[in-house]
Amino acid sequence: MTFFSTSERLEIGGVPFVSNNNKPTRSEALEYYRRIVTSFDLNIHLFEEVTSVKKIQDLFEIVTTKNEYKSLNIIIASGFYDIPYLLKVKGEELPKVKHYYDDPHYYAFQKVLVVGAANSAIDAALETWRKGAEVTMVIRGDQISDRVKYWVKPDIENRIKEGSIKAYFNSELKEIREHEVDISTPNGIVTIENDWVLAMTGYQPNIKFLRNLGIDISDDEVCKPSYSENNFETNVDGIYLAGVICGGMNTHLLFIENSREHAVKIVKDITDKKNVLSGA
Repeated sequence: MTFFSTSERLEIGGVPFVSNNNKPTRSEALEYYRRIVTSFDLNIHLFEEVTSVKKIQDLFEIVTTKNEYKSLNIIIASGFYDIPYLLKVKGEELPKVKHYYDDPHYYAFQKVLVVGAANSAIDAALETWRKGAEVTMVIRGDQISDRVKYWVKPDIENRIKEGSIKAYFNSELKEIREHEVDISTPNGIVTIENDWVLAMTGYQPNIKFLRNLGIDISDDEVCKPSYSENNFETNVDGIYLAGVICGGMNTHLLFIENSREHAVKIVKDITDKKNVLSGA
């Protein structure tokens, strides 16, 4: 993974992000954020899912899979990779179907079908192909997505053009079986041998979780949560939103560069209210 942004546009907390490249890599970013945690001695509790939130008088009672907490405020920065969009085709429940892509070496020398035409699909197709996989792509539209990283798009287009990666445009995956798949193409159904299906069809924020907290959600397809643009507090006093979750289903509108300011405004609002209450 390589970030769109340069390292200085990813910095948080006033801590310089030094990268060996013009655009930092995943490993560099992970090291940077890990050092943020240790430098500021942040209280991080990993691998805990929030199962319920209740407000008792002025305090929120938060129950997770491991602990219970009480807090005056809650900031939700859950992003949108929580829930994948399903293909809704027969055979999607088979173990060989993956909605999250990890290590390209895992698919070396096997027949891999990649569904999608955006960044995650393109990365999966190119990386698995370079590790020796026989890669086929199924793309609903007639071209690669315009949102694909500009330095990656020529690569995938050239691999398709030369035939190294087979691509079916204006096509859909119709059925998945243990050793083969059916693809609906403009020329009819095509059946090919297959070992793995990487369904890189995108993800969606956990809107249901927000609704369960009492946060108002717009009735249209965007499902935009209700919050103030000034301090990012929702219609539920004491609950704030930060990051891409603020955009609802419009996940492409917010990213690290233009959402770093959210935390600053939220913390200022919480601090200002605390000072008012204390008479400071």
